[in-house]
Amino acid sequence: MFSLFTDHISISAWVMAATATFLMGTSKAGLKGLATFNVTLLALAFGAKQSTGLIMPLLMVGDVFAVFYYNRHTQWKYIVKFLPWMLAGILIGVFVGKDLPEKEFKLGMVIVIFISLAMLLWWDRRKSASIPTHWAFAGPIGIIAGVCTMIGNLAGAFTNIFFLAMRLPKNEFVGTAAWLFFITNLFKLPFHVFVWKTISYESLLIDLKLLPAIFLGLFAGVVVVKRINDKNYKRFILVVTAIGAIAMLFK
Repeated sequence: MFSLFTDHISISAWVMAATATFLMGTSKAGLKGLATFNVTLLALAFGAKQSTGLIMPLLMVGDVFAVFYYNRHTQWKYIVKFLPWMLAGILIGVFVGKDLPEKEFKLGMVIVIFISLAMLLWWDRRKSASIPTHWAFAGPIGIIAGVCTMIGNLAGAFTNIFFLAMRLPKNEFVGTAAWLFFITNLFKLPFHVFVWKTISYESLLIDLKLLPAIFLGLFAGVVVVKRINDKNYKRFILVVTAIGAIAMLFK
C-alpha cells in the first residue's frame, strides 16, 4: 500500500503521475485513446495494482466534467446496447483479475485490438453506411471492455472500436462515452474499496495533490477537440488506439 507520508514519493514518480493525470484530463475532455498512456505511467510510478485504485477518484472527477459538458450530445440507445455487457465483464474482472497471468492477458488484448482495428479500416474502405446491430458485435467487445476496465482501466480501446463502428460524430462520440464511463466507474468503485482494497486514505491524499493536473488536462482537451473536425478526429482515435495497444506490451 501507499506510504502514509506522500513526501516519501520520489520526484520522478510525481512527474510521471502528474503527466498521466494531465493526459487523463485531455482524454476525458474528448481526446479519446490516451488512456493506455496514463495507465502505464501511473503503473510505473506507483505499481500496477495500487495504481488501479489510485486512478479511480481522478477518473470520476473527469467523468463528472465530461458528463456535464457533453451531456446534450449523448446517444442513450448505444449505452443501453453496450452497458449490460460491460457490467458483466466488470464482474468477471473482479473475481478473476487477481489470478490472470498479466503477460498473456496484455498480449491477448493487443491481438484483439489490432484485429478490431483492421476490421474497422476494412469497413471504412468499403464506404458502407451500414452499422453492426447484432448482439454478437456488442456482446464480446462489451465483455472484454468490462474485464479490461476492472483489471487495468484499459477499456478505452474497445469502447473506441464500438463507437467508431456505430459511426458516431465527434461530439456524440464523446458525450456517449462520457456517460458510459461515468456509470461503469461508479459500478467499479465499491469493488476497489471493499474487495480489492486499492483505495485508501493514503491514495486519496495523492489524488488531492494531482487534481490541478487533471483540471489543466480537461481545459487543454476541450480547446484541442474544438479544433479537430470529424474526419481527423476519427483518424486520431484510430492512430492513438493502435499506438496505445503497442504501449500495453511495455507496461
